[in-house]
Amino acid sequence: MKFFDVRTPWFRPMWRRILVFGVTAGWSGFELANGNAGWALLFGAAAAWLAYQFFVVFDRAD
Repeated sequence: MKFFDVRTPWFRPMWRRILVFGVTAGWSGFELANGNAGWALLFGAAAAWLAYQFFVVFDRAD
């Protein structure tokens, strides 16, 4: 099992994928609003990766 494995059965429901992506993207915006560009960049990159994994290449059959 990989450490950042997003292809688990837990992420099959769409609402869970949206929730995890939304929290990550929201936290990026929060950090940016507070002037913490480094943390905003880190969480923004994580949100971009999650968006790609959850909404572009995600296969519910996995």
